[in-house]
Amino acid sequence: MTNFLEGVAGATVAVHELFAETPLQQNAYLSRKTGAHIFLKREDLSPVRSYKIRGAFNFFRKTLAAGNRAELFACASAGNHAQGFAYVCRHFGKKGVVFMPVTTPQQKIDKTRLFGGEFVEIRLVGDFFDDCYRAAIEFTEASGAHLVPPFDHKDIIEGQATVAAEILAQMPEGRAPDMVFLPIGGGGLAAGVTRYLREEGTSSRFVFCEPAGAASLKQALRTGKRVKLDQVDNFVDGAAVAEIGREPFRHLKEFSETDVRLVPENRLCATMIEMLNIEGVVLEPAGALTIDALKDFPKKEIRGKSIVLVISGGNFDFERLPDVKERALRFEGLKKYFVFRFPQRPGALRDFLDLLGPDDDITRFEYLKKSARNFGSVLIGIETKDPRNFAVLAKRFHEAGWAHQDITDNETLAGFIV
Repeated sequence: MTNFLEGVAGATVAVHELFAETPLQQNAYLSRKTGAHIFLKREDLSPVRSYKIRGAFNFFRKTLAAGNRAELFACASAGNHAQGFAYVCRHFGKKGVVFMPVTTPQQKIDKTRLFGGEFVEIRLVGDFFDDCYRAAIEFTEASGAHLVPPFDHKDIIEGQATVAAEILAQMPEGRAPDMVFLPIGGGGLAAGVTRYLREEGTSSRFVFCEPAGAASLKQALRTGKRVKLDQVDNFVDGAAVAEIGREPFRHLKEFSETDVRLVPENRLCATMIEMLNIEGVVLEPAGALTIDALKDFPKKEIRGKSIVLVISGGNFDFERLPDVKERALRFEGLKKYFVFRFPQRPGALRDFLDLLGPDDDITRFEYLKKSARNFGSVLIGIETKDPRNFAVLAKRFHEAGWAHQDITDNETLAGFIV
């Protein structure tokens, strides 16, 4: 047994004194849908509804066991690491300062306060994780506080590896899964799980599931070195990291970029709605990454295989639900946005409405500007029950002479006016 395996074994025993193992559940719906044996590792059912508590607890445990007498700790987090950090601060009775992006969902901010109580102070800094991470480093350098990194440390990776130890113990007949799907943000979880299962001698295949708008691991594997992304889509806030961690990448650099599946944010929303409506499972965007990535695999490739999907988190702010539903409808082709050149005359609106079918509904109607004396630019959102209806509408608009532009997939334009 290597030192790493011994370390994970000790961390697993210790973390189970804090909370019981999270369940590994075979999911009948996804298994039936894919033809594989799909197991969900439910890290969304931990005390803080994510796996992050494991790494934070292990870091504190080992820091204090080494004789460090720091009374003030700090961390930077988009939400889940903050909650794990806060929970552990309270557990050990240590003061902590949490730096979070201003864009962090309110639900995660409130939960962090709840878990930490009087032991934790929250400071909102910047729009992205990297902004608050810099602020946390500056704070620790100035105050002497002990920084608890979200992913880039060997003790964090060791703590996250306890997920893999539980999976092996929970799999039917003690057999290792054929495939393990892992979400990717900073890389701490993936580094810990892959190293543990490899050193245990399993032949499991790993699939890394990364947001398309924050593909830091994909880029790093493509170039052979860590790359800081110029731009990050912050929608998948639990995994929107501009640069894969240094220590995690040391463990992941031998993988191929083909092992990484990029998950489109709008498609991810459809998966979140699907799991909520069909399975009653509430997932945050990062928590649904592995389930969504199943869509990239033809049935013949995974039929009959045992597949573990690590569900990383369920800290979903329901105030975001309208946006998630909107994105899901757009991905499924059930909702589109158009800019019409609308005539300024009596009866024009009635003429337009007559072109719609019985399943077509106007969800947005807004004058943008009057572009000429007789015409005005109008933003119109249309929702329908079948994506094929839009082809019928396009034909009707053309035949009736309605000048228009479909801006649904124009991210720049839609981002300004939708």
